Amino acid sequence: MNGHCFLQGLVCLLFSVLSRAQGNQTQLLPQCNDSISESAGSAASEESAPYCSGSRQLRLVDGGGPCSGRVEILDGSSWGTICDDGWDLDDARVVCRQLGCGEALDATALSSFGAGSGPIWLDNVRCTGKESHVWRCPSRGWGKHYCDHSEDAGVICSGFVRLAGGDGPCSGRVEVHSGEAWIPVSDGNFKLSTAQVICAELGCGKAVSVLGHVPFRESDGRVWAEEFRCEGEEPELRVCPRVPCPGGTCHHSGAVQVVCSVYTEVRLMKNDTSQCMGQVEMYISGQWRALCASHWSLANANVVCRQLGCGVAISTPNGAEGSDQLWKARFHCSGTESFLWKCPVTALGVPDCSHGNTASVICSGNQTQVLPQCDHFVSELAGSAASEESAPYCSDSRQLRLVDGGGHCAGRVEIFDRSSWGTICDDHWDLNDARVVCRQLGCGEALSATRSAHFGTGSGPIWLDDLNCTGNESHVWRCPSRGWGRHDCRHKEDAGVICSEFLALRLVSEDQQCAGWLEVFYNGTWGSVCRSPMDDVTVSIICSQLGCEDSGTLNSSVGLREGSRPRWVDLIQCRKSDTSLWQCPSDPWKYSSCSPKEEAYITCAGRRPKSCPTAAPCTDREKLRLRGGDTECSGRVEVWHRGSWGTVCDDSWSLAEAEVVCQQLGCGRALEALRAAAFGPGNGSIWLDEVRCGGQESSLWDCAAEPWGQSDCKHEEDAGVRCSGARTTLPLTTAGTRTTSNPLPGIFSLPGVLCLILGALLFLVLVILVTQLLRWRAEHRALSSYEDALAEAVYEELDDFVTRKEGLLGSPDQRTDVPAENYDDAEEVSVPGTLPASQGSEEKVSPEKEDGVRSSQKGSSLNFSREVADPGEGEESPWLLQGKKGDPGYDDVELSALGTHPVTSP
Repeated sequence: MNGHCFLQGLVCLLFSVLSRAQGNQTQLLPQCNDSISESAGSAASEESAPYCSGSRQLRLVDGGGPCSGRVEILDGSSWGTICDDGWDLDDARVVCRQLGCGEALDATALSSFGAGSGPIWLDNVRCTGKESHVWRCPSRGWGKHYCDHSEDAGVICSGFVRLAGGDGPCSGRVEVHSGEAWIPVSDGNFKLSTAQVICAELGCGKAVSVLGHVPFRESDGRVWAEEFRCEGEEPELRVCPRVPCPGGTCHHSGAVQVVCSVYTEVRLMKNDTSQCMGQVEMYISGQWRALCASHWSLANANVVCRQLGCGVAISTPNGAEGSDQLWKARFHCSGTESFLWKCPVTALGVPDCSHGNTASVICSGNQTQVLPQCDHFVSELAGSAASEESAPYCSDSRQLRLVDGGGHCAGRVEIFDRSSWGTICDDHWDLNDARVVCRQLGCGEALSATRSAHFGTGSGPIWLDDLNCTGNESHVWRCPSRGWGRHDCRHKEDAGVICSEFLALRLVSEDQQCAGWLEVFYNGTWGSVCRSPMDDVTVSIICSQLGCEDSGTLNSSVGLREGSRPRWVDLIQCRKSDTSLWQCPSDPWKYSSCSPKEEAYITCAGRRPKSCPTAAPCTDREKLRLRGGDTECSGRVEVWHRGSWGTVCDDSWSLAEAEVVCQQLGCGRALEALRAAAFGPGNGSIWLDEVRCGGQESSLWDCAAEPWGQSDCKHEEDAGVRCSGARTTLPLTTAGTRTTSNPLPGIFSLPGVLCLILGALLFLVLVILVTQLLRWRAEHRALSSYEDALAEAVYEELDDFVTRKEGLLGSPDQRTDVPAENYDDAEEVSVPGTLPASQGSEEKVSPEKEDGVRSSQKGSSLNFSREVADPGEGEESPWLLQGKKGDPGYDDVELSALGTHPVTSP
């Protein structure tokens, strides 16, 4: 009986346990009480349902990624939107946090991401920014609204991951958002598959490189304490598996950096199969696109063959029939790159490609095969023709580039050979030589062949001199020349070029930097850009390229712009992966791509008041510079106006205008007024024409001229000057700022020290001369006094002698030569010369007089003396006072000294 009861109890106990377990399996978490949040706000909701399961879902749509777009909520089976009444950044913060998309950057309204459909679930949302779900914020009530879909709300979030510190949003240091701050990811165990997920999530194409050992920023207080273990197929980094680092600290040697590109996947297709020959196709924006054959070169083809492991390029045959959707981007490879994405790319303004004009390549197929080296010695001796025939498909180890011109299609010409970059001398440098350079680089036609180090002086060897290209050579080093490495030049004669495909960008405004009318330099002329359909990505790339931070706005409320100019390009559509405006696809170049009212005016985040090219206060002297000369006081005249440097036309240009320029710059007097772009043609606007100065103006701005910016000139007429001296103040650098490395140039430099020494010596000589002059004047006064006393004594003696003589000879009538007033005529000889024949030989002076004269001259600084000894036969002393021939006694004698007046006979 007891055993039976025990068994019965055990069965009951087992049944109870099983029942309870079964009950736990079917139990569900309560649904989130959204009605509480709708009426009472988020606080009650968080407390009343801390562990609830919400059936609602949140997403962002039509924003180009998972972290930007129109806000949509799934409830039941319907996706609906949120009305933008009261929508602000606090609401956006809740959405971004809920989605794990980092920080909120913007809360958009008025269906900025397009109008949605279905119900409008929320209106008048008033989040504090701390809620965990957007539907838990106070609102009008679920499904209650007074809106339509033209008022759909949107957000822009920073995302969970970003690439920072690189060239745009598609390269840089990997950082993830913790919900509060951006934290860098270490390079420990970071795989390429993880980089692929990041690039895909950011809309940046494929990962092309992963770099470690990148130094952390000084402001980084911590490193992300997890390792990402992505397989490569995940849609976002945040859903990848993660492994916590041991002890919360990841092993690393620095931050990790990732580079993405859309130009990574390339193939050669023939008969619908991928081979080592055929039509060139690239995977761009989710589809395979054939490349246009325009500007497709053997250098580009060689890179494709190497990237595909197909050896080297043999040829680029004429394009075959292919897809109608040809990709028009132009690649400017040198031929030595390992991947096509490493080559410079231009897509802006590229003309449409004719149907079937597709790029094709034939590779060798042998991965170990290399092209023979070009026979440069043949070309150097016999010209280009022999070279082209002897090596039609050769690989040049030499490379060509343009430096310091602001782009890869303008600048100083440099050639790489024997591990050194060197330059070309400008002797006989002309447009034919420039044509070869531009064609070799895929930069279109040559606009200008610049000389005299127009783009600055280079360094290293000077490889070529006396170049004499015909214009048809394939490589500039195949042109006839003096010989490789042979020259008689210096780097101040470095040659340069400006090609038609050279592009430059600027914002033009009277009083603002980083804000103004957008202009692009193309085909040698500045022109406007059309604003349709520019979006935030395009504006961001433009501002970043100009160094004006990485965001901005397109202003449509500005008035019409004065003046006429080209409106070069329209329909620019940049992608996140583009690192510059030049990579953005657009319509082809046209002189009038849109109406004047559609010109783009952009205000970047880095906008600031404009002072001048250097620093405030801006003076006329700081708005004038010389470029392209062989000294800092010679060159092409350039003036700063409306935010950019421009040139002066040589119409009416003369020495008077040059004088004003030289004086304004502190460069002394004008030596030459040069015309016809003697220092090379400039870039940009021609700001002044018909300048007419008087030569005395203090500034070129004071001279008469045509209105600013109005001229009928070309840059072949740019004016120049050559001044006599060096600047007397600190020079300006090419960036427009004063140099500060030597705060007192010209004083403590070697020329300055020499000037100080010479100045001290000149001052010392001047002091000695003044002292000697004062001593001479004092001695002269003493000598004059002595002479007066001596003469008086002589005259008294003569008077006494005459009296005695009259007594001895009788009456005065018997004298033969008695002067009036009882004085003899005295004649002074003051300069060297031949004495008249009527004068006799020197008369001896008595010892008393001789001693007196010598004592008066002793210590005198003036170089004069009297000879007391008889000169030789026929000799006469210029410093002797000669008596008349035949005088029987003493002559009247007057001592002569420098500076005294001769006494003439009556």
